[in-house]
Amino acid sequence: MPLIEVRQATKQFWLDRTTVPALRGVDLMVEAGEFLAIAGPSGSGKTTLLNLIGCIESPTSGTIRINGKDTGGLSSDALADIRATSIGFVFQHFNLLPVLTALENVEYPLTNLPLAPSERQRRAQAALESVGLASVARHRPLELSGGQRQRVAIARAMVTEPSVILADEPTANLDRRTGQDILALMKDLNARRRTTFIFSTHDPNVMQMANRLVYLSDGLVVAQP
Repeated sequence: MPLIEVRQATKQFWLDRTTVPALRGVDLMVEAGEFLAIAGPSGSGKTTLLNLIGCIESPTSGTIRINGKDTGGLSSDALADIRATSIGFVFQHFNLLPVLTALENVEYPLTNLPLAPSERQRRAQAALESVGLASVARHRPLELSGGQRQRVAIARAMVTEPSVILADEPTANLDRRTGQDILALMKDLNARRRTTFIFSTHDPNVMQMANRLVYLSDGLVVAQP
């Protein structure tokens, strides 16, 4: 059974009383442990597809299954549970809370889980250590470099031990060397923990490092192995 199964997924948005198709019947299967890149020009539907897989948005039609569970028709609470326990997110703009320390940002996804405060902090500290940032646990985001902020974001995504991490243009706001370091870190986490990574990207380095490439154009898959 695949980890992620997308069948004939469509997504339409309303813009100025006009229907705009973002996805037009996408099929995609993702196995556990993949390091997958979704590529394509701006407006091709990459981020929309990640949002459907991440249960942030619902498809207009078609099905999305995660670990065999059809997400269609689930309540908002059930979808929130899937996001909290099965999916981690890494964003282009980091999305860290500026008033919290690095440790508190990483701990934040655990606050809605039935864990003692000491266990939450232990897990957050271990996640920071796994990305090489134990020494900046008490620093706030504005005190960190771009690369350090993205490492904190990766630690935050990993702390719930999700089945899959969705990374939307994670290197777009980083210089080339820092972007390569972040990719190497993700690849190492993928190899050591078998965590599945799915990227949306324009970055040739991400495409080169991916185990599989899926190309989108105008809301359709135009090429994949």
